[in-house]
Amino acid sequence: MLDTTMKHLYHLLFERFGHRNWWPANSPFEVCAGAILTQNTSWKNVEKAINNLKEAHRLDPFQLYETPLDELATIIKPAGYFNVKSKRLKNFINHLVEFHAGSLDKMFEASVKDLRAELLSINGVGRETADSMILYAANKPIFVVDVYTRRALERHGMIVEKADYDEIRELFERNLEPDVALFNDFHAQFVAVGSNYCGRKPKCSGCPLNGFEKAGW
Repeated sequence: MLDTTMKHLYHLLFERFGHRNWWPANSPFEVCAGAILTQNTSWKNVEKAINNLKEAHRLDPFQLYETPLDELATIIKPAGYFNVKSKRLKNFINHLVEFHAGSLDKMFEASVKDLRAELLSINGVGRETADSMILYAANKPIFVVDVYTRRALERHGMIVEKADYDEIRELFERNLEPDVALFNDFHAQFVAVGSNYCGRKPKCSGCPLNGFEKAGW
């Protein structure tokens, strides 16, 4: 059955990489900021930008709301595309402050469906970013799909080339229990296999998914 195959995939990754303890952040707000800053860059660069925000005492919705856009762009410069990302972060902050009095708890009271629709209405928040906030900051069950997930599934015959983001997300959600901890760690396993083996140029020797496509899919 499909759900058995999906669980087998998870266990192959888990046996190699162990529990990943992802997303690395000290607060839900830090998760949300990181989800925007990580667009099109490495996590190492995001960490530098987050540390800059902390050192400038700006990792707070009200502080960021009052921070001029050009100043914010300078602070988050290590994350790359800093002019674009400063606007996207500002859009999120403005929405949070103006519609929820700066409270993520209030924003996160919504259902997964309604929260996702609200986040996607904010200019600069795409599907992966919104889903990362929902899973890792709101602790609500939604599966996050990133480039590593897509690449690994394509190479092992689980999805067709150019499958839509939501098709891939729903593949997991249809075949696994809506478990926040499982969705969290499963996504992190794809980050691990992608970082170590399934990059743009595959390094298949030693990959825990070698032969997976022959395992009953």
